[in-house]
Amino acid sequence: MEKSLKSFLNIILISICLSSCEDKKENALEILEFGKYHQGSAQSLNALSLSAELDPTNAEAHRELSIPYLKRGIPHQFKHHMDKAVSLNPEDWQGYRGYNYLWFYRDYEKAIADFNALDTLTPNFVDAPQGHSIDYWRGIAYLGLKNHKKSIAYFERHITKETKDFGEDYVDVSAFLYNGIAYFESGNYEKALYNFNKQLEYSLDLSADAKYYKAQILKATSKLEKARESIDSAIEDYKLGYKNKRPYVETLREIYMEDLKAFKNTLK
Repeated sequence: MEKSLKSFLNIILISICLSSCEDKKENALEILEFGKYHQGSAQSLNALSLSAELDPTNAEAHRELSIPYLKRGIPHQFKHHMDKAVSLNPEDWQGYRGYNYLWFYRDYEKAIADFNALDTLTPNFVDAPQGHSIDYWRGIAYLGLKNHKKSIAYFERHITKETKDFGEDYVDVSAFLYNGIAYFESGNYEKALYNFNKQLEYSLDLSADAKYYKAQILKATSKLEKARESIDSAIEDYKLGYKNKRPYVETLREIYMEDLKAFKNTLK
């Protein structure tokens, strides 16, 4: 298999030498697709590098080339290619760079700067990089900065628009969770409970995170028996895998079994 992949690249290289500029761009696209298909392999990295070299104006090639460096923790190479992609096509990739700053580097201020810049590029339109609205991502970034007022404002705007456009049951339950956490950390237990209950309503009453925070609110309001029930249920949900998490990186405010057990011990 490895020999066939090398042969493919060798054949492409020979044809490139005999190609016109327009043909080189076509070859670059073909190599790009090959690199995307075999993502993560040495052959993919070589193919993506060749594609970017053949057509330096292809933003997607630079974006694809940034990914393996991002996931392998090589920030200077990631940044070089990601910045190039953004400079060539900011509407497609500025929000994506902000998403990477948010989750992989926890640089909330740079993430917000990218989200705001994208918002300026597309007035009267709500962008949705990586499947969520730009307001959702800004809500998470501001929660990371512990700016609860702005975090809540963006989550409320996100939830309101999603509900108006598609219905409340369309809203990703993590939006209710993070909005609830922002209210909880700012001391507004009533609004926090409302959002945690909304998450549970739309996740079939399965969420270790929502029940963990509910238990803390119940304890703070002297409802100890209900707090015990909530934390016990949170532990069961956690064992079943119903917790907020992300691939590759720890999610914001991620909880662990140690957190649940430690809180339960405070109720004895």
